[in-house]
Amino acid sequence: MSRIFPFSLRFFLTWISVLALVTACVTTGPGGKKSFLLIGSGEESSIGAEMNRQILSESELLDDSLWQDYINEIGQRIVAVCDRKDIEYHFAVIESEQINAFALPGGYLYFYTGLLRLMDNEAQLASVVSHEVSHVVARHGMKRLQSALIAQIGYEIVLGGSKNSDFVNIASGIGLTLVFSGYSRSAEKEADRFGIYYMRQSGYDPKGAIGMFEHLAAAGERNPNAFEKLVSSHPQTQERIRLAQSQIAEMGELGSDLIVNEKRYKQMLSRLPEPNAGDST
Repeated sequence: MSRIFPFSLRFFLTWISVLALVTACVTTGPGGKKSFLLIGSGEESSIGAEMNRQILSESELLDDSLWQDYINEIGQRIVAVCDRKDIEYHFAVIESEQINAFALPGGYLYFYTGLLRLMDNEAQLASVVSHEVSHVVARHGMKRLQSALIAQIGYEIVLGGSKNSDFVNIASGIGLTLVFSGYSRSAEKEADRFGIYYMRQSGYDPKGAIGMFEHLAAAGERNPNAFEKLVSSHPQTQERIRLAQSQIAEMGELGSDLIVNEKRYKQMLSRLPEPNAGDST
């Protein structure tokens, strides 16, 4: 009996802790949508900061403060209307001819110069920024990371949180692998939907999303290999266009005062360095 009781007590206390955490649901979308997560915002921010450190050790940020300020300006405008403000958001441009953008847990978002070159105006850039912010709002990365942690290292490490000295390193390592393996198509559709909503709320013309999708489709036709990483997880581009058109139509009259900023964006494009022909994978 003495050997069974400690195990039973630990088991009981562990699951009481799990239930206590689960009852604290969090916002993961417009309209007050809620989800259950075991990993809190504090732990998520620590994990994101460590992942960011690793990204910056391996990637080259664009050496242009105006561009970095510009992407942050657009990002913070969208953050101001989003449904998640319990973390600090960080926006950065990476100098790479890859056609990609991604978000880490904890609000770290990156945009490659190769993707920036595809666009014609600021509204199109805002559609990408808003899409990535939506991944953070919906906690898509954290949901995947939580599942992976539970599956690979069990509840004890998850419940240890920041008290476990190895937790952040383990979680950030797993998290980076998940980030570059892409989200599910359902998560991408959700980020598209949230993103278009946030564009309109922040004053950007949501039709910029359709223009961006059209550029992505054209890029895929020109260079399928360079585009492979992006299309492997995202819904088919024509489907994204159809869904965006339907969502925008439901918004009714958009008005003529929405932000497009073609002139400003082209001025910013002229500041980008000449592309490196060997940097496209």
